[in-house]
Amino acid sequence: LGYPETLAQFEPNWDSLDSRELPKWYDEAKIGIFLHWGVFSVPSFKSAWFWKRWKDGSEDIVDFMKKNYPPGFTYQDFGPSFTAEFFNPYEWAEIFNASGARYIVLTSKHHEGFTLWPSKYSWNWNSMDVGPGRDLVGDLSKEIRTAFPHIKFGLYHSLYEWFNPLYLQDEKNGYNSNDFVRLKTMPELYELSPVRKSVVVNDRWGKGITCHHGSFYTCQDKFNPGVLQPHKWENCMTLDKYSWVYNRLSPLQNYLTIEELLNTLVKTISCGGNLLVNTGPTHDGRIAPIMEERLRQMGSWLSINGEAVYGSKPWVYQNDTYTPDIWFTRSTGAESFVYAFISTWPENSYLILGSVKKTTKSVVQMLGCTQVLQTEKSREGLKIWFPRKNNVKSNWNFVLKMKYVKPRIPKLKYL
Repeated sequence: LGYPETLAQFEPNWDSLDSRELPKWYDEAKIGIFLHWGVFSVPSFKSAWFWKRWKDGSEDIVDFMKKNYPPGFTYQDFGPSFTAEFFNPYEWAEIFNASGARYIVLTSKHHEGFTLWPSKYSWNWNSMDVGPGRDLVGDLSKEIRTAFPHIKFGLYHSLYEWFNPLYLQDEKNGYNSNDFVRLKTMPELYELSPVRKSVVVNDRWGKGITCHHGSFYTCQDKFNPGVLQPHKWENCMTLDKYSWVYNRLSPLQNYLTIEELLNTLVKTISCGGNLLVNTGPTHDGRIAPIMEERLRQMGSWLSINGEAVYGSKPWVYQNDTYTPDIWFTRSTGAESFVYAFISTWPENSYLILGSVKKTTKSVVQMLGCTQVLQTEKSREGLKIWFPRKNNVKSNWNFVLKMKYVKPRIPKLKYL
């Protein structure tokens, strides 16, 4: 992921590395798309950890293999079936642009070791030598950078491989040797992108690192703490609730609804995070319609409400003190606005914000609606009457835009 050139020099210790500033674009982007794509997309069963679970004797995977593949079939035998014949980089890029995402993270290599580019250090186990016969990383990155240059292109690259002999020997040596890093990992990283001065990375670098070091923290999959964090963070989550890859057996109810996706987004950004939305393409290079629909729905919502998302900052309060499931952000431009995200249209067409104080100059509107909303002070906070629903362009998660309001200090109750 791109980072402005800097003349700063850093030393190989955490104090020095942690002093690097987070690029402004990353904090402002708010939304990225994650892509889990590889040989594991061929069985498209359970997870990207298919090979490891199979080796460990996972009963459901062992049974799956017995029922569907001949004796002696190996994981490497899946490679030629990772064909990507329907992969159209522009179609993918257009979907990502329509989603409103501002950066893309493609799995260039997972723990299976298969590289999606013609790596010299992964001979006969890469997308040029086996399966697609093309440079998938190069084709997608070129298309995104050409057609939609406002979208940053980044990569996920596994720092270990389950069954690589070099890695297994280093592991056996208690990591007192580093042949795998020296002969495999670092050469591959140099092949991918020489960005020593321009890289921004997460915190998934080894034991004891997560939630402690990195340009931004991910802490754990689907990390969404619900409270403001002291360091930039990212919620790395999935459209399929139970799988990071395309799973042929996932029923409709396994996928997030657009309401669930947007609620996750607003909760994340209100607490200072970015949302990385994972989708799993098929082995033949398609993005399933259900995933495409969710991404396009998110984009249509952002086309109306994006000003409350992109470039926003957390407000004094992250969520409301009176009405549940209402989250806030604030603007950073010349004019100061507070935004309130409303997940459910109120039954009586009004709601009360316990965290917001009205002033004599207060103006409240709803994004996607032109009229100024009626408001009044109440004992519990700021009372706001909603417009007629058919006058609002948004279909989900409605956003109030408030000018000249202040944070309201809750009154303490004494027993």
